[in-house]
Amino acid sequence: MQFSENWLRTMVDPKMTSDELAHLLTMSGLEVEEVEEVAPPFNNVVVAEIRSIVKHPDADRLNVCQVDVGTGTLLNIVCGAPNVRVGMKVPCAMAGAILPPGADGKPFEIKVGKLRGVESQGMLCSARELKLSEEHGGLLDLPEDAQVGQNFRDYFQLNDLKFTIKLTPNKADCLSVLGVAREVSALTGTPLTLPEHHVAAVTLQDKLAIKISAPDLCGRFTGRIIRGVNAKAPTPDWMRQRLERSGQRPISALVDISNYVMLEMGRPSHVFDLDKIHGGLDIRWGKSGESLKLLNGNTVAVDEWVGVIADDKEIESLAGIMGGDSTAVTLDTQNIYLEAAFWWPQAIQGRARKYNFSTDAAHRFERGVDYATTVEHIERITTLIVEICGGAEHVKVGPVDDHIVNLPKRQSVRMRTARAVKIIGVALTDAQIADIFTRLGLAFTQEPGLFQVTPPSYRFDIEIEEDLIEEVVRVYGFENIPALPPVAANGMLIAAENHRSLFTLRRQVADLDYQEVVNYSFVEEIWEKDFSGNDAPIKLQNPIASQMSVMRTSLIASLVANARYNLNRKIARIRIFEIAAVYLRNTDVPDGPLTIAGYDQPKRLAGLAYGAVADEQWGQASRNVDFFDVKADLEALFAPKILRFIKTEHPALHPGRSARIECDDQFVGIIGELHPRLQQKYDLPLAPVVFEVETVSLQAISLPVYQEISKFQTVIRDLALVAKNSISMQDFLDVFASEIKNNEACKIVQAIVLFDEYRGKGLESDEKSLAFRFSLQDTQSTLQDETVDAAMTALISAVNHKIGARLR
Repeated sequence: MQFSENWLRTMVDPKMTSDELAHLLTMSGLEVEEVEEVAPPFNNVVVAEIRSIVKHPDADRLNVCQVDVGTGTLLNIVCGAPNVRVGMKVPCAMAGAILPPGADGKPFEIKVGKLRGVESQGMLCSARELKLSEEHGGLLDLPEDAQVGQNFRDYFQLNDLKFTIKLTPNKADCLSVLGVAREVSALTGTPLTLPEHHVAAVTLQDKLAIKISAPDLCGRFTGRIIRGVNAKAPTPDWMRQRLERSGQRPISALVDISNYVMLEMGRPSHVFDLDKIHGGLDIRWGKSGESLKLLNGNTVAVDEWVGVIADDKEIESLAGIMGGDSTAVTLDTQNIYLEAAFWWPQAIQGRARKYNFSTDAAHRFERGVDYATTVEHIERITTLIVEICGGAEHVKVGPVDDHIVNLPKRQSVRMRTARAVKIIGVALTDAQIADIFTRLGLAFTQEPGLFQVTPPSYRFDIEIEEDLIEEVVRVYGFENIPALPPVAANGMLIAAENHRSLFTLRRQVADLDYQEVVNYSFVEEIWEKDFSGNDAPIKLQNPIASQMSVMRTSLIASLVANARYNLNRKIARIRIFEIAAVYLRNTDVPDGPLTIAGYDQPKRLAGLAYGAVADEQWGQASRNVDFFDVKADLEALFAPKILRFIKTEHPALHPGRSARIECDDQFVGIIGELHPRLQQKYDLPLAPVVFEVETVSLQAISLPVYQEISKFQTVIRDLALVAKNSISMQDFLDVFASEIKNNEACKIVQAIVLFDEYRGKGLESDEKSLAFRFSLQDTQSTLQDETVDAAMTALISAVNHKIGARLR
């Protein structure tokens, strides 16, 4: 919303500077986004009159003018403008004037000098030279009543500012100069001066037949026939000036008057060429197959979702959005039909966006426009049309035809003083609140500690108690609320020693050469199907974008998207992680302070490694990261806990290079290479290795326990065991661990490491040989051969009986 400060001050003129006014508006919720001068600085420019003109003796295109600038002495000025004439009043920059910078960026100083031998004592100016517009067809032609000698900045009201305010959607009542003036009046107590309008004398009885077929589209339709207008009449300078300073381009008198009153009072209206209307007008919903050529030249298809104004032959306007080209007024228009209506906001919302454009009318109507003052609006426009486009003796005005079928019912809203005091934090009294409501123009009834407020017809944002509390605090002033420190019981809480914080966990993952990323919890629906096999994800009711429509149940998809983003920017080695919540359906979850019934929101740690295992260097051969590199990272994070990796299948992972992770016999996550199908679909040259684990299992750590360090020598024994290919290394480790736990003879085993795998000659085609190295040690004595042999025999016997392995 853009407007001229001078225009605002004609309605309300508080005793404050422009900066103070801008700050006041911002602090009341009407954020002033920009304050801009309407013209750049220049001085010593006055209104002048050309008294005589003679041809320049040495230049065909130059004239020598005698110019009156109000000093009693005529100035001799050489001018080359094509529209110069005797009696013309123009801005004149006298000697010593500083004009706005030119193309070189430097201010332009006017000096007395000679042009082709003739002395020139100043310069006659165009609008472009004063940086008022881009018009450069000639001198700026001023009205005949301009006073010679008057400072041009004062005459043209150039000591003005353009305010641009950024309104929130609920403040539709401030989409006009009058609306902003009401706010300023309420905030400062300065009296409000409403725009003057008179009830036009009715000089003909013509009415246009109006039918409202869709009360859910149009609640009120007010119109009037006016005949004999002069559409070629020029728009007055004062109106053009206010329109331009409000960001509107002047077009013609009839259109400009309609736009002017919209900016002034906040309600869009429309002017039809009466002679182009066939019969009467029907306000209805559109029909499939209908179309309309709009004022902007576009032809749009209409359906049952879009409201229209139609005559007996065709559609003439998109209701509340834009008029049609067939009934548009032109400079030849003589008879018009003037319309102002109340369109239901829900009947306009989204319709303009459907056609990929926005209009001032739709912007206002979809937020709510005053439904009680359509007649006053018509009278205001009529007054200006009669005044500008012909005069009362030529213009014939018909009666106002007002059709009311379905207006909003204003329900009173209750507000408790105690509730307002609690939320605002200031001990406001009933008298203070009553004064604020009175200044805002809100009708109310009052009991001790209780107000029943009825919103005015131009306020569509007051529906609940909190809306009224917001109005109270806005007018009271956010800056007047004291800044008090919070009062709460503080206690030093000692973190449990067996619990690791997420902050610590982040640092430890970062120490493993991973970089943290943060992603939205909203993802594409196809990601859920691809990476989680989830055909029924949790959908958002109001997604911020179509590609962010569901809540994620896995972090892996987001990491793959991060990897692809980095690969597109030539980053070949990627190691990233994320700690965040995932969102799962779970009927066992009750409502609680931090839970929502039916939904589980556990936090997980996910990581991705892609490319080289290490940055390129001279001391290490280059190779790509693999499953076992990431497995080692996870084992380091969980240490000293022991992890079990069990072959599994997962929608996002390679079927032969993936595993489920267990810790303390509990499932804690997954690890593996990305599935080849997804690698190809998401255009990844290599398959990244990914993992995802529950943070709860990582945060729970064991307290350190003292263990005696043996001073006796370690004994190393190697075993090569043959087993079927279907037997995994984890199966061997599980048997070894069970035997060590349950057999006293095996408790001297300190570590087991797989150091070789063999398949081929000497073995069956379905067999493999795994070589393990056992470290044995006792804390009480040096191990004897028979003790070591007993332990090894027990281990060989265990794997033979449980998984069918034999000594090679």
